[in-house]
Amino acid sequence: MDKSKKGQMRTRQGIVVSDKMEKTVVVEVNRIVKHPLYKRYIRRTKRFKAHDPENACRIGDRVRIEATRPLSKEKKWRVVDIIDKAR
Repeated sequence: MDKSKKGQMRTRQGIVVSDKMEKTVVVEVNRIVKHPLYKRYIRRTKRFKAHDPENACRIGDRVRIEATRPLSKEKKWRVVDIIDKAR
């Protein structure tokens, strides 16, 4: 994951878990963080609504999303490319 820097957009990689909306997909992004007290690694999951203008993404696709201006109340990301198609 890239840190937000001047001239560099924030990008994430995740898996499409829902494509029921029109021109929108829900992308689930997993990350592993170290617990501050117990020093064990924990899996954290977050879901982002992303703009998919061509409706090209399907459930199970691995996609790269990038932060953009707010497109609706909850949609602030857009699909940059599809890395892996689902079988």
